[in-house]
Amino acid sequence: MSRGTVSIGLAGSLGPDAVAQIAPSVEAAGFHTLWINDTPDGDALAALAAAAGVTSTLRLATGVIPVDRRPASEIAAEVASLAVPLDRLTVGIGSGMAKEGALARVRDAIAVLHDAGVPRVLVGALGPKMRRLGAARAEGVLLNWVPPTEAAAQAEALHGVDADSHVAVYVRTAIVDAARERLAAETARYASFPNYAANFARMGVDAADTTIRDVTELGDALEAYTAAVDEVVLRAIVPDDTAAAYIEFVRRTGPTPL
Repeated sequence: MSRGTVSIGLAGSLGPDAVAQIAPSVEAAGFHTLWINDTPDGDALAALAAAAGVTSTLRLATGVIPVDRRPASEIAAEVASLAVPLDRLTVGIGSGMAKEGALARVRDAIAVLHDAGVPRVLVGALGPKMRRLGAARAEGVLLNWVPPTEAAAQAEALHGVDADSHVAVYVRTAIVDAARERLAAETARYASFPNYAANFARMGVDAADTTIRDVTELGDALEAYTAAVDEVVLRAIVPDDTAAAYIEFVRRTGPTPL
């Protein structure tokens, strides 16, 4: 496998105006894709439409949209209404909080999005059945909260299902002291969720082992992750959610110095 590309992930709660301020710097810094989380207080597709208007080659992706909260038909309708460029778009989806019928829900959502003309769908997945579904039915899988060794093992298994399956991994990243407390809080929050706690236990790692906590760790961590998967998404954790803070993160972490 060739070495993975490096992308960046931003908080959906920033909103379209802030994302439009940040996106040109992301493109200039050489990141492969701009990923935006979709949350109840942050519409990823609206933010990506704003980013599309101020960039020309930057790829655009949603973090995992839970299809129990936003049905695939609604996602497809918004993609069409916002005219997000399909040749640059990846839609990430997941089953959401409802466990019952999760595999069927995601399988149906993939079909709806493909039928609506969305060409690239990635599935956010913790368990092996959901990962195999993403490799077999969608264009790939978005991993989350995994260390490089586990990411490599999961990517190898998924490429065995489909050699062309795209495997990306979200890696929470803080590069300044002022952001480390926020990263620690987010790490503790995810470690408290039963499904994530069980996954950390299965992997035999502490949740913090799946993050980058200092700029001095960045080079070695990227070396390990890009050797393991097709795409590494640095989920930026910054001191405060301002455009200026994210632009500074972009400046210090981008493949192309600004």
